[in-house]
Amino acid sequence: MKIIARIQNDFSSKFGIPRQSGLAPSALSRIVFEPEYRNADALRGMEDFSHLWLIWEFSEAKRESWSPTVRPPRLGGNTRMGVFATRSPFRPNPIGLSCVKLIEIQPHTEDGPVLIVSGADLMNGTPIFDIKPYLPYADSHPEARGGFAAAEWERLLTVDCPPELLSRVPEARQKALLEILAQDPRPSYQNDPDRVYGMAYGGMDIRFSVKENMLTVKEIIKK
Repeated sequence: MKIIARIQNDFSSKFGIPRQSGLAPSALSRIVFEPEYRNADALRGMEDFSHLWLIWEFSEAKRESWSPTVRPPRLGGNTRMGVFATRSPFRPNPIGLSCVKLIEIQPHTEDGPVLIVSGADLMNGTPIFDIKPYLPYADSHPEARGGFAAAEWERLLTVDCPPELLSRVPEARQKALLEILAQDPRPSYQNDPDRVYGMAYGGMDIRFSVKENMLTVKEIIKK
């Protein structure tokens, strides 16, 4: 397997990355190709598609061994399910699959052709093995069953971020940050209302607490 590209975005650590693609649509990422693949001809026709599949590596979740069962966050982190019935990063082969929205193709940059996409759930620097177009007629199945993850994510929080703190975030990143926080970045097994959590995003340290259904931003510190 050859790495064809890497993603660049504001997720500098695993904590806080949306648990699925598309949950934070305002979060933008750049897909920068490796020098060998910086050829605009490889993107010919891509402009006609609205969404793309990314096949990538869980580069921060590699393990020598594997477990047949994992604990999905959707089930609170306490119930074990078969690894092949989940999207857990802890797999025999650490391969991820994400659907992202294609925002723009920038054919001429210092990094060669670059793709701007939204809704990615990849950490900054994640290696990408392949990119394929999303085909609505073949890839969309509205009648499909979703198993234990069938319901839409039900843990959306109300986010209270004082204006004086939010103003420390560049305007172009504010909406994405609020979307990410609303997804509840905490591990599913942690529910301490007195604990202050820290999340790295866009060169900032976002500190917050959660009580019941309210997430309160306590501090935003530029690194």
